[in-house]
Amino acid sequence: MSTNRQHDPYDSFKKYSEIWEKQINDFLFLLSNNNEFVKMSKVGTDVHSRYIEAFKKNQEALAGVLNIPTKNDLANVTSLTIQTEEKIDSLEEQIWVIQDSLKSQSKDIESVVEVSKEIIKLTKQLKTELVKTKKELADSKNLQSELQEIKFELNKLTNLKEDIEILKDHIKNDHQKEPVLTSAGSPK
Repeated sequence: MSTNRQHDPYDSFKKYSEIWEKQINDFLFLLSNNNEFVKMSKVGTDVHSRYIEAFKKNQEALAGVLNIPTKNDLANVTSLTIQTEEKIDSLEEQIWVIQDSLKSQSKDIESVVEVSKEIIKLTKQLKTELVKTKKELADSKNLQSELQEIKFELNKLTNLKEDIEILKDHIKNDHQKEPVLTSAGSPK
């Protein structure tokens, strides 16, 4: 029996890449462990960073002359956009609070208007009642004055009655005291 194994080309590629990776890692370790290489790489890094700074300055100057936005301009615009969106959100929240407050105040105003309508209605009723009461008071004053007149007249009548009674008594007394003279020649 033979083993039927298929040949995988990627398997050999994987083995070679692992070998190369190990060799490159060993080489880098040896280089980084060397003081002269570290000093030289530091100098190279410093030169490279100065070159990058000069390149950025030249790029910004050229972009300014050509009126082309730079990364910093885009970053500033992005920052301003974010700040603007936050302020808009804050304003929207304040507007919502104001709207809620206005709705609440309008409800309060509606209730005050309803109460005012009731007060006006009651005031009109009280005014009507006041007019009626004033009329009744005037009528009662008229009645009272008429009653006073009637009392006065009644007192007069009472006094007159008493005077009449006194006169009747006087007449009776005078009739009884008067002698009756009968003369033959005087006509009665």
